[in-house]
Formats: sequence, structure tokens, C-alpha cells
Amino acid sequence: MRLTPEEEGILRGERGEAVEEALRVQLEVGEFFGAQGFVGVSNVHMMGDVEVMGDGGLEFLRRVAGLGARCVVNTTTNARCFDFDYVERLNQDKETAEKEKELISLLQEIGVMTTDTCINYQSLYQPHLGEHVAWGDTGTVIYANSILGARSNFESGPVALATALTGRTPAYGFHLDERRKGKILVELEAEPKNLADWGAVGKLVGERHQNYYSVPVFAGVKGSPTADDLKHLGASLASYGSMGMFHMVGVTPEAQSVEDALGGEEPKETVTITDKDLDELYASYDTKGGSANLVVFSGPQLSLYELKTLSELLEGEKVKEGTSLIITTNRGYKSASEKLGYLRKIEEAGGIVLEGVCFYILDSIARLRVENGWDNLVTNSAKLANIIAAHKFNPILRRTEECIEVALTGRIEQL
Repeated sequence: MRLTPEEEGILRGERGEAVEEALRVQLEVGEFFGAQGFVGVSNVHMMGDVEVMGDGGLEFLRRVAGLGARCVVNTTTNARCFDFDYVERLNQDKETAEKEKELISLLQEIGVMTTDTCINYQSLYQPHLGEHVAWGDTGTVIYANSILGARSNFESGPVALATALTGRTPAYGFHLDERRKGKILVELEAEPKNLADWGAVGKLVGERHQNYYSVPVFAGVKGSPTADDLKHLGASLASYGSMGMFHMVGVTPEAQSVEDALGGEEPKETVTITDKDLDELYASYDTKGGSANLVVFSGPQLSLYELKTLSELLEGEKVKEGTSLIITTNRGYKSASEKLGYLRKIEEAGGIVLEGVCFYILDSIARLRVENGWDNLVTNSAKLANIIAAHKFNPILRRTEECIEVALTGRIEQL
């Protein structure tokens, strides 16, 4: 890799031991991916929870903080695995919760803003077209690349932290023009009308093309998808297909036409998605007798608009006794929903709104499943339906209104 005089000085220790070590880690990453040099970044978003980092990560942060490391660009954290107000109610491990608190303290000492959100692009910072950032959560990265036209790869926790200390990242992958060209043409004959529908589209495309660089180009989209629609589509594509970017003709900034999105090349494959495909996908989930005592809205965290919708659907209703309705959002949106009255309506109905977490990374989630006797997990998030199965839940994807109906009745029908 070609280094600038400043980077050579970092490797000589001119900015301290922690920064030198960070750049050496980044050099290894860059050489592995064939990067020819570094590119400066304006923003970092990193994983910062004990469930992901473990004891080894906690010890690593102690050492980095002890070396006096400090962030040189604005750096925020992804969702964590504890809402500290609910540790006892959820019967989570208190010792691990204390480790999470220490981890948060160490990150703050380094200069990280512990925002604990996986929807930073909706609530904190929206990089502009062509802006280089280093984000870690897959849902945030695909949103930045696709909807905002910014440039980022999926950054692991240690590498994202290294970027925060050095202010640069290896120039490979989606930082380069050639990787951002569309590869698959998706003719969207279906008309998604719900967040779950958009997630279902992502599942159908992602499962068939599990490749980081298989950039799909959506054509024929009717209407104008909302930010939340695109959030669920992107999170699903990233979850099922490990995809880091997509184009949507007439919607995303690098896709004024199909030709623009494909970079003047022919698609490697053309896929058609119909309403029938969506219906068959919903019907493919096994309800296993129809009992459903867990409904979750999470993955990604909910926007204020989503919280408003749920509050309206739940107003004057009661969640069935023995059924859990769990919702996750970030600190800012929970606070706003409280002031606007949405939180009260949700909680009066029996829902739980957790702050700063996502359901699938809650500490001890597999144990909580057993202790609470949760059977089917019903959700409108295709991403959650994919990832939570690793903890032996039986996930079922349904549209938002259907999820609320399940929460009120404790039953789900096989389609």
C-alpha cells in the first residue's frame, strides 16, 4: 500500500502507540483486500457492546484507553445488549450488565459517543453523496451506500475503532467506483405496501445471491418508498445476502436510470419479484399449531414514525395475558415518543419499549426464550426473522397490523 508522509510518521510512533497499532491493523486489512492506499473518513459507527466484544474486547479497550487513545473523527456506537432499566425485569445477568457499563465508560473515555443505535442514518448523521465513512453495522452500511450515496464497507469492531483513531480506512470495496456498479437487475412487479413486504423482497433477492458485491438494481418500483421502507429492504438484503449496496431506479442517487445503475454494463442476471412471490413467502413460515406468545418489533430499531403507527394500532387495546410485545428504539426516539404520548399508549396496552438495544443481541436471549416459554416469534422484520433463528426461536414474518393482532389474541393463522 502507498503511504503518505503522515501515515509513515504514524508508523514511526509520532502520534502514539495506540494510533501506530491501529494503523498497522488497518494495513493488514488493506493488504488482504488489495487496497492501494487509504482514504480519509468523516464519520465512524462501530459495534460497542459486550455481547459482541466479550471479555477479550473489554480488556482490549482497557489497554487502548490506558494508552491515551482518542478519536479524531466523530464516532458513534451501534445498539447494545442491555437496557439497564430492564435488566431485572428481563432476568438478565447483572455481572455482564456491569461489564457493559464499564465498556461504555471506556468508549466514552476514548471519545466515542455511545449513542447505542442501529439507525444512526435516521437519527444522528446522514453522510452526503460520495462522502467516505467507516460504519460497522450491516444495516447502516447498506443504507449509507445505497440511499445516501456515501461510501463504506462493513467494518468490524476493532477496525472501525482503528479508523476512529487514525481518521482513515483502506480504499477497497465500496469506496471504489467499480464496486458500486449494479450486477443484478430486479424487475419489481410486486407492489410492497408494508415494511414487512419490503423486507420480504430483500429476503427473496438476498437468499438467491449471497455475495457482498452482488449489487441489485431495482427497476419498476411504483410510488415512492419511505425511509423506513428502504431501511427494511436494505437490512434484509444485508442479512440474507450479505449485500453491501443496492440501487433503486429513480430513488437512490446513483440510479437515475437502469443504465446509470449498471455502469453501462449488462446485468449478470435478471430477477422478477411478483405479489405471488410475496404471498408464497409469507405462507412458507410454519406456525406450529398457531400459538404465539411473543411479538417483536426490532432489527432495525424503530423510527419515531413507526412508534406512532404502533401507538395508534394499540390505543385502547390490551396485549393478551401471557403474551410479550417487545419494541426497541433509540434514546432520542423513546424520549420523543414519551413527550408525544406514543409511549404511554404502547405501555398502557402492555407493550415494552426497550431503549438502545436490538432484540437479537440482548444478553442471554436464548436463555430468556426458555425461561419465558416463548414459542413462535412474530415480527414484521425480515432481518430479525432471519437472524433470531440462530437462538432456536421459530420466527414468523407478518405485516405490521397482523403482528399487532397476534399480540392482542396470542394466536397466528397458517397462511
